[in-house]
Amino acid sequence: MSYHSGNNLIDPKLLFEKVQLREGVHIADFGCGRTGHIVFPASKIVGERGIIYAVDILKDVLESIRRRAAIEAMHNIETIWGDLERPGGIVIAEKTLDIAFFINVLFHFNSYDTPFAEASRILKPKGKIVVLDWIKSISGIGPQEGGLVNFDQIKSWAMYNNFVVEQDFEVGAYHRCVILFRHT
Repeated sequence: MSYHSGNNLIDPKLLFEKVQLREGVHIADFGCGRTGHIVFPASKIVGERGIIYAVDILKDVLESIRRRAAIEAMHNIETIWGDLERPGGIVIAEKTLDIAFFINVLFHFNSYDTPFAEASRILKPKGKIVVLDWIKSISGIGPQEGGLVNFDQIKSWAMYNNFVVEQDFEVGAYHRCVILFRHT
């Protein structure tokens, strides 16, 4: 069986270089999606000493990830059902993550406070939050113009929650990425 998550819009290798993803790191992909666009390539990099939490609210999505991980013998992937809109909605122990990824998921939320608070709760000191989302719509894919992510709001949240903007860059014609770094 062949799987392809594509990289026409987002190349995960670029993100991994920017956050310096390496062996032994613990990450979560919040809203991992059916293809595991971040999950599967990251699994190879973090190796046996690392772990990837594939988090989604859709149980069939998690089953797809679980099946593919089993077929490809990727034992460092753990699927987690989670609700990012509920405080404590992610069952991952506090201060266990090095990096939390939010890839094309924040446009679904009216407020970023609860999803970021959940990520913050789970992150280790000096952890990172990676937000990559739409800055321009494509017909039929992603949000409509009124539903795009407000990156200024993300930066404001960071400032008031002990994070700094480590990097801010465009990814192709349709996406922007902000990497937030926790001071402590």
